[in-house]
Amino acid sequence: MQTKVVKTLVFTFILTALVFSSIGCTAQTPAAEEPAAEEPMAEEPAAEEPAAEEPAAEEAAMPYDGVELTLASMTDQYIEGFRYLIPLFEEETGITITMDELGYVDLYQKLTADFVGETASYDLMTMDIVWSGEYGANGYTVPLDDLMARDADELNLDDILPVMWTQGEYQGQQYAFPLGGYANVLNYRKDVFEAAGIEPPTTQEEMLAAAMELNDPDNDFYGIALLGAGSAGAQDYMAWVQQHGGTILDADGSIKLNTEENAQILEFFGDLFDYAPPGSPGYWWGDRETAFRDGKVAMMEGWSIARNDYEDPEMSSVVGMVDITLAPVSEGVAQTYGFGGWGIGINADSDSVKQEAAWEFIKWLSSEEIQKEWVLHRGVPLRYSTMTDPDIVEALPWMPLLLEAFENGDGDYRPRTPEYSIVETAIATYVSAYLAGEMDAMEALDAAQAQIEQNTQ
Repeated sequence: MQTKVVKTLVFTFILTALVFSSIGCTAQTPAAEEPAAEEPMAEEPAAEEPAAEEPAAEEAAMPYDGVELTLASMTDQYIEGFRYLIPLFEEETGITITMDELGYVDLYQKLTADFVGETASYDLMTMDIVWSGEYGANGYTVPLDDLMARDADELNLDDILPVMWTQGEYQGQQYAFPLGGYANVLNYRKDVFEAAGIEPPTTQEEMLAAAMELNDPDNDFYGIALLGAGSAGAQDYMAWVQQHGGTILDADGSIKLNTEENAQILEFFGDLFDYAPPGSPGYWWGDRETAFRDGKVAMMEGWSIARNDYEDPEMSSVVGMVDITLAPVSEGVAQTYGFGGWGIGINADSDSVKQEAAWEFIKWLSSEEIQKEWVLHRGVPLRYSTMTDPDIVEALPWMPLLLEAFENGDGDYRPRTPEYSIVETAIATYVSAYLAGEMDAMEALDAAQAQIEQNTQ
């Protein structure tokens, strides 16, 4: 009995010891394994860091992701460049750009309505060089000088030809950034000139003589294509004033059309129409281009933007037959050439986020890298580096001549006054009346001057 109790006590003691030993081991196991359990937790932040940093990096690269802009663009040839490049910009930045493609008159009217109504339907707009005074004086577009100074390191402004700044400049401030320059050049049928044994004209007098010699209406072929209708006719006449060394401004910078010199230039301009296709007094830009591309005329002064078209067999009958030269000036006149083109502006009524996103597009579009693509896709140049790029010169061999025209360009022959639309309308009305034989040259200019003064007082 006693032995049995002792055995029982011994067994109980051993069992108790085993239990406590087991409990001790179980309690120590987590402590022993804690470092292993904590190691993944210590590594988790390192594993999560790229995921945490990725959105921040993406946000920095695409700060305007989701911003939607609307661009109003003239349907000149450079619109092909917009169509090609805008999707690339959207992919790179996350900014969406919807483009409204408009003719010259519609563009001006729609922009005017948008500005006056302060509706901000358009955030970006292409601006004819002659609209900058009106837009600047009325505060329609954002002055870009502060943005240009802020981002000068990105813009490489010294690479932009000086004459380009006339696109959008008014009273020392930039209300549009240069989009691309147009040089007024003489396009001519080199095959026709060679067959006739005459050289391309270098003066206005030689051009008139060539138009007379090459005119062949019996075979539906004419010496020269001209503009006579509306804004187109007004701008053509002003180009002729510039090429003859004249001006439509007085010494104080006010409009002064009705001078004896300007009347003589209008008569010379009218003489050229004797060697132009029938209906030329009603020609707009498209009509003149069509006459030249269809092979009906020997010469045509016009903006350099159209040069590519003459080598496009889908629209031109004169592929390989065309060359260009500097626009002839009158004998004794300084060798300066009409300069025009378009800037790109930002609507002052757009909100600040859209304005910054619009500025991002302007910087991107004007960069050296994108300018090369822009010009190769029918855009127009603004940089020295683009115009001298070997690939560009190989693809567009007339580029060195355009560079010479730009370096001697006159961006002021059409005054960038806030009243420009009034001036152009008056010139258009009475140049048309002169070409129709309704009044002589001085009467037409007197009437135009009176209309301008009546509407600007």
